[in-house]
Amino acid sequence: MSGPARAVTVVVLAAFATVYLVGGSFLAPVVFGIQLLRLLHVPPLPRRWHPVWPWLLAVQGAACYAAVYTTGTSVGILGFLGGSLLLTPVWPLAVPVAVGAVLRGPVDSAVSMVLMSLVIYGLTRLTERADELHAARLSLTAAAVAEERLRIAGELSDGLGRGLAEITTGVRAALAKPERAERLLADVTRSARDCLADARRSAASYRSMSLAPEVTAARAMLTAAEVPVEVRTGHTEPLGPAGALLAGVLRAAVTDTVRQGAATGCLIETAAERGRIRLRVVSDGARTADDESLGDLPDRIADAGGTLTTGLTREGRQVVEATLPDVPRPREPADDRHARALSLTLLITVLVGFSLKALLMVPGSRVLPAAACLAVVIALQVRSVRGRHMVALAVMALFTYLPILAFGRAWLGVAGFLAGPLLLAFRRAVAWPLVGGVTASVALIGPRLGMPLAMTVNYTVSTVVTGLVVYGLLRLDQIVNELKEAQRRLARSAVVEERLRAARDLHDLLGHSLAGMLLTCELARRLPPEQARTQLTSVLAMAERGEADLRAASGGAGSMSLTAEAASVRSVLTAAGVSAEVSLAVRGAHDGLGGLGGVGGIDGLGGLGGLGAEAETALSAVLREAVTNVLRHSDARSCTISTASEDGGVRLVVRNDGARGTGGRPGSSGIGNLTTRLAALDGTLTVGAGGDGWFELAAWVPYEAGLVGGTS
Repeated sequence: MSGPARAVTVVVLAAFATVYLVGGSFLAPVVFGIQLLRLLHVPPLPRRWHPVWPWLLAVQGAACYAAVYTTGTSVGILGFLGGSLLLTPVWPLAVPVAVGAVLRGPVDSAVSMVLMSLVIYGLTRLTERADELHAARLSLTAAAVAEERLRIAGELSDGLGRGLAEITTGVRAALAKPERAERLLADVTRSARDCLADARRSAASYRSMSLAPEVTAARAMLTAAEVPVEVRTGHTEPLGPAGALLAGVLRAAVTDTVRQGAATGCLIETAAERGRIRLRVVSDGARTADDESLGDLPDRIADAGGTLTTGLTREGRQVVEATLPDVPRPREPADDRHARALSLTLLITVLVGFSLKALLMVPGSRVLPAAACLAVVIALQVRSVRGRHMVALAVMALFTYLPILAFGRAWLGVAGFLAGPLLLAFRRAVAWPLVGGVTASVALIGPRLGMPLAMTVNYTVSTVVTGLVVYGLLRLDQIVNELKEAQRRLARSAVVEERLRAARDLHDLLGHSLAGMLLTCELARRLPPEQARTQLTSVLAMAERGEADLRAASGGAGSMSLTAEAASVRSVLTAAGVSAEVSLAVRGAHDGLGGLGGVGGIDGLGGLGGLGAEAETALSAVLREAVTNVLRHSDARSCTISTASEDGGVRLVVRNDGARGTGGRPGSSGIGNLTTRLAALDGTLTVGAGGDGWFELAAWVPYEAGLVGGTS
């Protein structure tokens, strides 16, 4: 249910009923109550024609006609019945109701009846459209994600899937035909290298659409360095190719800020302005304003049609600012033209109808000038449909009050036209006092024009009602448009998140498998045939696991065993000449009751309960990335991997010697991926190098996210 849309409609209908209640009709609440049932869809929509609806319409019709013929209520109350009929399959019956109102008279009351019927029909239809949009938002988002998942699966199957199949076939052939093993191993190694390059390119491509993961990584890096950070996001995802360049700028700027070690605050700001995307990183404590840390980014951004500048502000803050052309975005389908046309048509009809009522009281010699003035008011009202036009409001205020000097009380009802735009143009705290002032002005001007008290009260109440009608028609149109835009944003965000998930899985899961395969293949080529066979068996197991990782990256169900991953990385580290000590104290969802003890030389401590599948997969991905970093960014000879219960959660720690410093590691895309993955489970990731040449990566997941059954 769209709450704001329904609330607007209820307020307008209540205002209509209040007019007749003030006029002395005790049946107005009954008529309004039935109309409210229709709005709340109890029972189902009249378009489906529920058996109870004819009876409700009969009761409403009887109440309306009883009010007209027994209590002397204006025929305008028949607008409730006319609006209800227009919303049903028997809508032609609204015509004789309107004809009866005209015959009963007077003319201005009959006009009010017709206008009320149209307003009730329009507001209800617009509310239903808002409800439909609100209800469909999740299904449309799911459809967008499913479509993107199929597209990603097709892309990965064509490239990486075929490559993994070639690796598996080649390894099996090498195992079956030892005499051809050397040549086949060369082909397998080449295929593994190509697959790894394809996986990295695909991950970079999927990630480049969005700046969000790099912002998350930057926030985590600054927080770990105890630098307060503020993020202001003003762009719309996805960014396309510009995302990769801006991510590089952000990574370099934040890494430099942390490296200098003097910052006490950092601001990361993005904005979309006139077809361009702008990124600003502002930090204090800078010693220099050069751009050496940016490397070749200025040239790459210039080649892409953008600019990259660095400098110091007067306050000594360092500013890195990059601007790139925004990606052309496809035009959104204009599938709500009917709702928009309905709103605008009804608005013009209501304005013209109320204007005709005013012209009926203008002397014949002044009709044309009055009509000209009303035409100006209507034009200004239509202009207020889009945006807040203060000049138009000022002109409308002049045309609301000055013509009273010429046309008298006939013009007093125009004040209602001013109330509606005021409600739209200002915040409630300002708008309602202004509307109250307009209403009070009618109550004060009425007696000065010689109007009796009853007529003055009628004009005063009508001012509020007219304002609410105008506001309702304009606001509902805005609500429908806002829901459409929110729906599109949600779908776009979900698609971007799906691409980021695929990028994370390609990098964290498949990338590690392929890197392990490549390393093991190269090792096997240097070993004697009898020893190479053992390594080839490991490559075959890695290839099979890589196919499962590919299915996970493509959106299929995929999970990882921490036990199996620990055994795998231990094997890879050993093959690379790194002494590995693994001690896991947590039993995963994929492990048997025996825990981790005795698996591939891994010691299990036991006693911490069971780790949930989602958290186990996240920690396994952390382990993969950590070991990959050990091999890439260190001269390690020793590595320790352990898990323990800590602070109400599970902590995984990977430590290695031979650290070459922190260059590139904390700000790497892998660390950003893992930070995002753990944040989804309310977990944390910290990295850092000690002065003793050891580097440590620690991931923590709370028990409620990571464990089944708690602690023992």
